Parts: sequence; C-alpha cells; structure tokens
Amino acid sequence: MNSQLLVLASTSIYRQELLKRLLLPFETARPDVDETPLPQESARDTSLRLAQEKALAVVSTYPDALIIGSDQVALLDDQQIGKPLNHDNAVAQLRAMRGKTTIFYTALALLNSKTGNMQTDVSLSHVTLRDLSDEEIDGYLLKEQPYHCAGSAKSEGLGVSLMSRMSGDDPNALVGLPLIPLCDMLRRENVRLY
Repeated sequence: MNSQLLVLASTSIYRQELLKRLLLPFETARPDVDETPLPQESARDTSLRLAQEKALAVVSTYPDALIIGSDQVALLDDQQIGKPLNHDNAVAQLRAMRGKTTIFYTALALLNSKTGNMQTDVSLSHVTLRDLSDEEIDGYLLKEQPYHCAGSAKSEGLGVSLMSRMSGDDPNALVGLPLIPLCDMLRRENVRLY
C-alpha cells in the first residue's frame, strides 16, 4: 500500500460517497477555485482545467499526498450548463433539456504532490430526458431539490425517472467521480486496492 495520504480536493458529499466505495482511507479538503468558464473554453477543457486546479489548490496543505481533483460540466446545444443553485434556475435548465441529449464531461486529476506527477482523464456521459411536462419538472424539483447538481437532476436518485436514455464511459462519472479511471491512476501510483 502506498504510504502517501489520499486527499479528495472536494467537499461534495456525492464524491465522498463514491470514493468510500474503494475502501481506502482519505481526507477531504476544500479547494478555493473559481469555477467560471474561460471565454471560448470548451466544456471538456473547462472540466479538465478545474479538476487540475482543484488538486493544485490544496498542495500547500498536503505536500506529500495523492490529491484527487474532479469537476463536471454539462453541455446542451453548445452551451455550458452549471449548477442551478435555486429552484427557478433548475426549472429553466430542465425545460431546456427536456426531449434532448445533454453531454456531461466529468474530469479527473490525480496529483502526486511529492513528485509533481499529474494524471488526468475526462469521462463522457450522454443523458436524454423524456419530454417532461412543466408539472413533472416542478414536482421532481420540489421532491429532490438537486440545486447543487449540474443539469438539475440526480441520476443516482429520483432524477433517473426523468431520463429516457443514459450512456457513458463510467456509471460513477455522472454522479461526479469516475472510479474506473481513478483506480487505474491509483495503480500507476502503486496504490494497492486489495
């Protein structure tokens, strides 16, 4: 087992729950990163840049650790979609997404802060929503309140009822942390998973 501490540079409860599945001890740290997309930056590039920035943001606190950064950006009709943060924004997002396919880019960075080695990956998820009525949208949002989820729906919860199709590289990526590529990265850092 690698003697380096594993750090999740995120306070997301969803990412923490996913990382717990690997049965490895880890700490969490809050990265102070502005998540605003840069002008002309693609959704894929935004997610990748932010995942790396999140990992780098906690290096000074963890100079000898394996630091995980992750970020997710949704793309609908060539427009980036972020976290709605409130009911009205979530209604607008789901109305725009109904009957359409949204692409979710979930970027992952694993930084060995001792060596400076940074591994990265971007997982894609395609989510098609049913042609939802306004009543269904409002009812769902009032019940699950997914205001801190890009795309305004929790695929791991009741949000799956809004979907007509979902496909992707890693089923965990849509929730926020691609575990399949993370396991590969950890193995390359000589972390024994079992």
